Amino acid sequence: MSQSTIQTLLNQLSQVLLGKPEQIKLAVACILAKGHLLIEDLPGMGKTSLSQGIASSLGMSYQRIQFTSDMLPADILGVSIYSKEQQQFIFHKGPIFNQMLLADEINRASPKTQSALLEAMAEQQITIDGITHPLSSPFFVIATQNPVDQAGTFPLPESQLDRFMMRISIGYPSAEAELAMLKSRTQANKPASLSQCLTPQELMLLQQQVAQVSASDAVLNYLIALVDYSRQHNVANGLSPRASIALLQAAKAWAFINQRQYVVPEDIQAVFASVAEHRIRSSSQFQGQALSDTILASVNPIR
Repeated sequence: MSQSTIQTLLNQLSQVLLGKPEQIKLAVACILAKGHLLIEDLPGMGKTSLSQGIASSLGMSYQRIQFTSDMLPADILGVSIYSKEQQQFIFHKGPIFNQMLLADEINRASPKTQSALLEAMAEQQITIDGITHPLSSPFFVIATQNPVDQAGTFPLPESQLDRFMMRISIGYPSAEAELAMLKSRTQANKPASLSQCLTPQELMLLQQQVAQVSASDAVLNYLIALVDYSRQHNVANGLSPRASIALLQAAKAWAFINQRQYVVPEDIQAVFASVAEHRIRSSSQFQGQALSDTILASVNPIR
């Protein structure tokens, strides 16, 4: 697959989410790195439009689930129902048996329901009544969540947050982008109208190419130094080994999007905040972006 295909994908998604090239690029890097994406923002910012646009552009089977406080794990995974005709329980698959799942407002569901996604996101399979069911390939979860200070939300536990390779925030559009959006609210730029840029099989081929992007020992040592700093300097919860792997995979995808077959420190810096901020907890007043900026500023790459 040529790099021009990725550029076509980025350009097409920019028709749906105007004025947000960085967020679109991070989302594409996440799926190329075989990760799952968490989008945290206020309602109405384009979270659902972005996920629908990705599904349409990649030709993936897609299902959106609206998470609510009364949702049960069976509403996601499926349920076994007894059949009188066959005199046995028949498993009826839930919406998780799609290549892309949008878990909309995931933090409005209870922790029990949130945990239904843990096995699926980590191992690409689910276990029901002692029977393991493999999920589709490729398999990609996009979850959206409202800010935790809003009413009716349940904060995601650390184990759930760690399953997401990246967390991004879309934010308000610029005045120019919002004006363009108001002028162009036609069928042409709706997610469902986007043409397919890749097949799921071609996506998996690109994912294999991303995995083959090289990283020198100097780059790996820089990555390890960042991770080690998060564990040693005034941080209550530092980055886990899973986070180290996610950071490398995301950096490889970022390098690949930028038409390179090798990772440079700038690739790690570009994805670090999205990979790290939702995983680390500081024991000081620094949180979120301030904390990731502090880590990046404190560790210099060795070239």
